Amino acid sequence: MSATVSEDIAIGHTLAELVTMTNATLARVARDFSPAVFASSLAAEDMVLTDLILKAKLPIGIFSLETGRLNQETLDVIGKVKAHYGYDIALFYPNPEAVEQYVTQHGLNAFYDSVDMRRACCGIRKVEPLGRALAGKQAWVTGQRRAQSSTRAELAVQELDTAHGMTKFNPLADWSEEDVWNYIRTNDVPYNALHDQGFPSIGCAPCTRAVQPGEDIRAGRWWWENPESKECGLHLVDGKLIRIKSASLAD
Repeated sequence: MSATVSEDIAIGHTLAELVTMTNATLARVARDFSPAVFASSLAAEDMVLTDLILKAKLPIGIFSLETGRLNQETLDVIGKVKAHYGYDIALFYPNPEAVEQYVTQHGLNAFYDSVDMRRACCGIRKVEPLGRALAGKQAWVTGQRRAQSSTRAELAVQELDTAHGMTKFNPLADWSEEDVWNYIRTNDVPYNALHDQGFPSIGCAPCTRAVQPGEDIRAGRWWWENPESKECGLHLVDGKLIRIKSASLAD
């Protein structure tokens, strides 16, 4: 039966139902959009998807962007995945010449100076390596959820990524923070130790802090900026968030 993304996503699913729906989405990605890859930030949501992909032995490659500014706890997750699943996450690094040029011209931490400087750093350390990771693929998968921030409020399970010319899937779009952690605990999924230190959302070390009680879960990301600018560019097209609500979910 055919359904649109907006019709397919409903509120109030049990965790078991969410897992079933997410498994179905991942299986469809593997079947209909090969070759496909999953971009893991090594945070909690991405560990849920890692667990589902590897348990089902789906032909969806898993990669991460090693920006050169990650916390050691984040890097440790790579080893945890290897030990738990016997799987090597592929790593993509920024162009060292571009990093050197940015640091020489602007300073190591120039991203604190302005949104433009921060986005330029993200462009070098994340966006350009992402383009290499996605080259030749038909689709990519992310761990984004609608509840994470105001910039993701209209997130759909399936989107058209015009920047990379492919389909993009956000299988956990309808999951809550509680759903993510219930899955991790129930299935003994390894996760980033920073989550136990007050970091619900994790990026590069100098751009991420722990959050305080009552703060938004992404308040610790680029905390010196306004909430509306808190995206690194991986999920932007021409500087704007693009949400395609009418993509078909037909099998």
